[in-house]
Amino acid sequence: MTPAMSAAARPPVLMTFERFLWALPLAYAVHIPEEFFAGFAGWMSQHLRADMDNAGFWLNNGLFMAILLSLSLWASRSRSSLSAFVFLSWASGNLFWNFIFHVVTTVYADSYSPGLVSAALLYYPVEVWAAVLAIRSGRLRLGGVVGAHAIGAGLMLFVIWSGLWKFQLPFA
Repeated sequence: MTPAMSAAARPPVLMTFERFLWALPLAYAVHIPEEFFAGFAGWMSQHLRADMDNAGFWLNNGLFMAILLSLSLWASRSRSSLSAFVFLSWASGNLFWNFIFHVVTTVYADSYSPGLVSAALLYYPVEVWAAVLAIRSGRLRLGGVVGAHAIGAGLMLFVIWSGLWKFQLPFA
């Protein structure tokens, strides 16, 4: 394909944003057991002074998965920029920023943060590729993706602060 080739002559994009976005809940479904069976709740309590038990772990992850699946359904059926933006906002908080969280907490605690492996191998690349496809498909522009990730960061920080540290800063 040459740069001068018209858009009509280009081969179709086989992997669309609407199809690929289902990889995000799948990656989340792989991540949850890694965290649970590696003892994430206890690790958080031990290393980061978080108030978390297994019941809270399953409740939070079940709720977050339900929201992710609902937003995936909306964004896959709608062609609106709003559905793509809301989906990427939520997904970036749960995947991209969760990957960053695991890297930072592993370094801080000098100990494997349960969930790091699936976050590194799945969360980061899958979420970034979904963002690329959102732009390629025309559902969002770069500014929309950056804005969605900024909101996702805020969501992730709020979940950590409210859910794990009960609206307190444990290191203050």
